[in-house]
This record gives sequence, C-alpha cells and structure tokens, in this order.
Amino acid sequence: MLTRRAAGDLRPAAELTGGSSPQPTRSTSRRSSSGSLAGRVFEGLSRGAGILILVVLAAVAIFLIVEAWPALTATREQLSAVSWIKGQSFWSYLGPLIFGTLMASILALLIAVPVSIGVALFISHYAPRRLAQGLGYLIDLLAAIPSVVYGLWGALVLLPVLDPFMSWLSSTLGFIPLFADYQAPARNILSASIVLAVMILPIITAVSREVFLQTPRLHEEAAMALGATRWEVVRMAVLPFGRSGVVSAAMLGLGRALGETMAVLMVLSPGFLYSFFLLKPGQQQTIAANIASKFPEASGLAVNALVATGLALFVITFAVNMVARWITSRNNGSAGSD
Repeated sequence: MLTRRAAGDLRPAAELTGGSSPQPTRSTSRRSSSGSLAGRVFEGLSRGAGILILVVLAAVAIFLIVEAWPALTATREQLSAVSWIKGQSFWSYLGPLIFGTLMASILALLIAVPVSIGVALFISHYAPRRLAQGLGYLIDLLAAIPSVVYGLWGALVLLPVLDPFMSWLSSTLGFIPLFADYQAPARNILSASIVLAVMILPIITAVSREVFLQTPRLHEEAAMALGATRWEVVRMAVLPFGRSGVVSAAMLGLGRALGETMAVLMVLSPGFLYSFFLLKPGQQQTIAANIASKFPEASGLAVNALVATGLALFVITFAVNMVARWITSRNNGSAGSD
C-alpha cells in the first residue's frame, strides 16, 4: 500500500485493497425517484395551468366574436329595431362609447398616477417604519373595497363636495371649453374620473411601493456618499430603477378603469357625444356602464349589439396590455444596457 501510494497510484482505496465501491442505498434511490416524480407532476400542472389560461382567453374571444357578428353585419334598417341605437349604424353608435371610455380612463390615470407615486415614495423612503406599515395595510384594504361601495360614496358624498368647486371652476375658467357650461349636480365625466382615480390609486400605489423597495441598497448608498440629498437619491436612483414597474402599475390601473361598471353607472349622467366638456353632464358614456344599464331590457339583436360593444372593450384592454408589456420590456432593455 505504501509503495503504491508513493509511486503516485491514485486509484480508489477500495480498489487498492481489493474491495468493491459503495453502492447507493435503497432509501437514497427511493428519494431520488420520488423527487423526480414530484418534479414531473409539478411541471405538468404548471404547463396545464398555462394552457388553461390560453384556452379560456380563446374561448372568451370566440364567444364575443360569434355573439357580436349579427350586430356587426346588420344593416341600418335591422338596427332600427334597437331602441337606443335610434336608426344609426352600429359603428356610429360604438364610436362615442369608445371615446367616453378612453376619456374617463385617461383622466383617472392622470389624476391617480402622480398621487400614487407620491404615496408609494412616502411609504418606502420617508415614513417611519410603524407608520409605513400602517399605511401599507390601509392601501391594501382600499384595493379590496367593492366598486359599488365606491359608487355609493361618489354619488352620496363626493358629488355634493365637488359641486361648489366645479361651480367656481366654471365661473372662473369657463372661457376654456373644458370647463364651460357646468350644470349641477356634478354628474359629469370629471366626477366619474375622480371616482375611478380613487379606485385605481391603491393598485398603482401597492405595486409602485413594492418596486421602490426593491431598489438596490448600494445604489442609494453610492448616491448619498456623493453628497446627494434624499430627494436627489429618489430622483437619481429610485425612480430610474422603478420606472418599468411604475409603467406596469399604471397599465394595471388603466385596465381596471377601462372595465369599471358600477361606480361610473352610479355617478355619471350618460350621453353619446364626442364632447370634451368635462363639467357638463349628459355628454359621455363608457362601454361597461352602458352594457350594465341596457342589458336587463335587451333581447334579440340588442343583446348582440351589447356583446359587440363588449368585444370592442376586450380588444381595447388587450391592446393596452400589449403596449404595457412592450414599454416594460423596452425600459428593462435600456436599463440593462446602461
């Protein structure tokens, strides 16, 4: 043995002594087989869940297309049987609904995003720990409130509060068409947008807060080592890092605003016009609120017309999500190249 080791023989000790190498025990092989089985089961379940999502999405799209096709191909004379279309073509009826939906959602986004970013930054970088935890729980609870409760709050509490403010706004800035011709009560597109902004604010705030908290500590410490103030740290390190996350949060909020039904139905006085009057009631209507208000009395071709408006909302929401993913991937790519 000593002679072989001195000569540099590196064979295993068991082979040198004439013995056999140790074989894996039965318990080890059993654990490996059970682990591989669990991995295969989990992989199959994950793949099935992904396929199920695609199947459900395709089924919804096929249902909307099939049910909407009679209205999409109907003539003006056939649509005259639908009382609220009033003898016009379907596309003339759909256009103002798309306009009102986009207008209400964009206004809500313009109101909610700056406030959400400010609240998220305060919770993540300015507030004391206990206060930040309490505000975080409160934001999460606000996101769980049903939309009908927001609608009741908007109709019974918010509108009386907004009435004197909108009256002053119309009398002061009435020379601008956006704020002209205010009529009480404040059941206009601006009031509906404010309610939508309150509804989507918890979603955007919660996502933005988590993104800001993921900012690498080394980036913030490097900025502070260079003499940056707290605001400069936020501006140079936190906001650039969380830009794609904020965009994703805003698109999530926009998707919620696009499909919101009850709150808009309870606050907005509907109209079917291409109008930019923010304070005048009876100008705009959203697709979801229109479906909710018309569906109980609809039958025949009227149901197909409502489903066709739902198909338009489906396409708009799908397009918004695709644009959001493109913006997010572009921001991540530019951040990686930097």
